[in-house]
Amino acid sequence: MDLPVMPPLQPMLARSVAAIPPGMQYEAKWDGFRAVVFRDGPEIELGSRSTKPLTRYFPELTRALLDRLPPRCVLDGEIVVARGGRLDFDALLERIHPAASRVALLAGTTPASFVAFDLLALDDDSLLHVPQRDRREALVGTLRGATAPLFTAPATGDLPTARRWFEEFEGAGLDGIVAKPPGLPYLPGERALFKIKHERTADCVVAGLRLHKSGPVVGSLLLGLYDASGTLQHVGVCAAFPMRRRAELMEELAPLRMDDAQGHPWAGWTDPQAQSAARLPGAPGRWTGGKDLSWVPLRPERVCEVAYDHLQGDRFRHTTRFRRWRPDREPAQCTYEQVRETVRYDLGDVLSGGC
Repeated sequence: MDLPVMPPLQPMLARSVAAIPPGMQYEAKWDGFRAVVFRDGPEIELGSRSTKPLTRYFPELTRALLDRLPPRCVLDGEIVVARGGRLDFDALLERIHPAASRVALLAGTTPASFVAFDLLALDDDSLLHVPQRDRREALVGTLRGATAPLFTAPATGDLPTARRWFEEFEGAGLDGIVAKPPGLPYLPGERALFKIKHERTADCVVAGLRLHKSGPVVGSLLLGLYDASGTLQHVGVCAAFPMRRRAELMEELAPLRMDDAQGHPWAGWTDPQAQSAARLPGAPGRWTGGKDLSWVPLRPERVCEVAYDHLQGDRFRHTTRFRRWRPDREPAQCTYEQVRETVRYDLGDVLSGGC
């Protein structure tokens, strides 16, 4: 491979801001795997955000990109999997599997797509120094007429349209809005863009904790919500605390600590059969590796308010942010009913505006 922009390359990133800023190019924030595509004739490589290769996990996508991309180019974008007219991040996670036979099976049952939102090189020219507005124009022209599973991300310079997208596109599984300064060159690895994500709050039962890697202080709080049958389901964690606060939390929660999990709603967390029947902490997987999954059970009597981006199925998609204790709330009030479900929006309608 001999391209004007070569792997490994860290993509340009975004930092969080509270509101959509004016005077920008606006795009949807995709909920998938960030990927930079390098294509040089018959050679193609998909590089992850951390620059690790993703190529082997998406054989159907690499074949399609070889068929649809110019002979020599580098694109920045997102690998996504869609089901039922919306993005499905859980299905995308399943695509990362060590067994070649499983990779081949999933390539047929849950095929991936690539949504391109930047053009970094074309033929013998690097476009890293080119302003964002001109790279966007080149991207649209280069991919004009491309067909699924290759898409050009919709973009607009109209702030009211961006605000509407922010509200509507969440129903298709998208994550918010990315705002890009029109005159900005491409800055690999730098947080030079802006992201605006949905944030909501929910009251959750604190039913356990994990210890911090540094010692006997709180590493994360394990959160639960009651489902319609009255079963406490593990829905996620909150973990971003200053070290002093971690020690304070350990003292605050000491009266709730249980000697063991007997009698706890998640007592069967080590039983694979129980794990398959409900959401319990400590479920092993490809992503946990040799990580210590043990946790300290707490009597499920305290409620905290957390901020979250969105729900993925029956769990929080990302780590939540602790807001406050809620002594005025009973644990039984912490149900899935309080979690607002977004109005569905068809992903095809999002992608149809790509060019």
